[in-house]
Amino acid sequence: MERILVAGVTGVGKSTLAQTLGSRLVLPYHEMDALYFNGPNWAVNDKLTEDVSKLTAEPRWIVDSVGYPDVRDLLWDRADTVIWLDYPRHVIMPRVLSRSIRRTVTREALFGGNRETWTGWLSREHPAWWAWSQHGARRREIGSRVRDPRFAHLDVLRFGHPDDTAAWLESL
Repeated sequence: MERILVAGVTGVGKSTLAQTLGSRLVLPYHEMDALYFNGPNWAVNDKLTEDVSKLTAEPRWIVDSVGYPDVRDLLWDRADTVIWLDYPRHVIMPRVLSRSIRRTVTREALFGGNRETWTGWLSREHPAWWAWSQHGARRREIGSRVRDPRFAHLDVLRFGHPDDTAAWLESL
């Protein structure tokens, strides 16, 4: 486990696990959303592929994402391990909602200095809407990828509940 993807749907806890695991294994942690959104008004990084190519050329890293479409295969090709947090919607939604409420109320700065806003809750791109609407599709996509012969080189650890993930993390 030296080049790790922590995969799962929005709000599952990818960043939290990746940060913790990165600290334990002394792996450089890269937050995919911070690489993707690099400016105000949710501006997208036009050098994303170059940046991800550079970081994944390194011998050791951990990334908290399935990967945006432009870099998804690059990440999966270069990883050696996928940790799939495959939690049910009823576990994820309270997490997403509480996180988004906190971020909105506190005006917490996110990627590129952006913030979640009350009006943002009306958008289909809002994390709460996205987590709800994309849950099934993202689970199917990850499932398809872990079965894809192109990615047979990957060690896949799949956890169906936060307690399972915590027990595994404790065992390291």
